[in-house]
Amino acid sequence: MTSKTIAILVHLTMGCVVFPALASASTEGGAAPVPSSPIAATPQPLLSGARLAGSAKLRFWGFDVYQATLWVRPGFQAPDFTRHAFALELDYLRDFTGAAIAGRSIEEMRRIGRFSDAKAEAWQVALRDALPDVKKGDRIAGLHVPGVGVRFLLNGKPFGEVRDAEFASLFFGIWLSPGTSEPAMRQSLLAQVQP
Repeated sequence: MTSKTIAILVHLTMGCVVFPALASASTEGGAAPVPSSPIAATPQPLLSGARLAGSAKLRFWGFDVYQATLWVRPGFQAPDFTRHAFALELDYLRDFTGAAIAGRSIEEMRRIGRFSDAKAEAWQVALRDALPDVKKGDRIAGLHVPGVGVRFLLNGKPFGEVRDAEFASLFFGIWLSPGTSEPAMRQSLLAQVQP
């Protein structure tokens, strides 16, 4: 992640950029909408002092898929990753459609936790809306905002978000949960994090 990308992420955490809510479908249980600037009053940027935690390449059937890089603040605890702000960047090494990324993400999220088919459908729609088609060399960064959701950047520029803390927990769990389908990748991403 470049210093420019980190600067944009810090800017986002200060509430200076407002994204349209992309998850138009309500989640199961009719959860109340999140206020438009839930972290605007935060006195310190959520990613101030962020440092590299680790990096790993995902290969599938011998093909390189993406290079993942995790950025965390001091005090980050892997077992409680959902309580921390962090950024996960994927540098794509192949072309994919946003719909394919969304579908695979939902499949992997089901490994991490249980959720209804209705919620899966709503989340898949939100992801399809939030994730563009990517070409080799594109970078998608996801910023975890605790208790709020995920803010996304494409090639260092903000482009969307999913405001749902449960979604964010399961989405980032794809890489950071002990239940991940890629435990070696998890270990590499958390290589510089104190146990």
